[in-house]
Amino acid sequence: MINKKRHLEMALQSIPPHPHPHPDLEQYHTPATIASDVVWNASVQGDIHRMKVVDLGCGTGILTLGAALMGADEVVGVDIDNDALMVAENQAKKLKIQHKCRFVNLDIDDFQENADTVIQNPPFGAQKAHRKDADRKFLEKALQMAPVVYSFHLAKTEEFLEQLVGSIGGKITHRFYYNFPLPRIYHFHQDEKRDVEVVVLRAEKS
Repeated sequence: MINKKRHLEMALQSIPPHPHPHPDLEQYHTPATIASDVVWNASVQGDIHRMKVVDLGCGTGILTLGAALMGADEVVGVDIDNDALMVAENQAKKLKIQHKCRFVNLDIDDFQENADTVIQNPPFGAQKAHRKDADRKFLEKALQMAPVVYSFHLAKTEEFLEQLVGSIGGKITHRFYYNFPLPRIYHFHQDEKRDVEVVVLRAEKS
């Protein structure tokens, strides 16, 4: 188990982004600085060590692997893109934590396991208008399967999400704010990079 946040960040810097990102899936890589901060804060709250943690829409596994490095007993990464999961599995082997990690090639609607904690960075519609509510499905699913959820969202949707969490029997206990870089990886991007303001919500079932 890692005992310093900078060591966690250094370990997560080795996790590569998706080799062939698909724009409809919004496969943006979570930077190691942000991923390590979120996972570290979750660990400080007692939400990772000796827990079963699930990462919905895990991509190449930076949050999944971070939870494993911070002492989770079992971590499950779920994604519909098998190419991303292959990268995640290889990284788990390189970090020698493959015995803690399991990667499942499924749509989240078809994933039926429960967890102690969900940590996720779902598609939040920063680029594609037709996916602007995609993160809502992830948040609702996460709160169905775990008593504690850490979830990335556009900061401008925070008020709506607080109402949503309350309507399904939960409450937001913590908020962590970041400038999330969106690099130029898709053909429709005009800027080399732009930052969007995101909030990571820690939600509990009431």
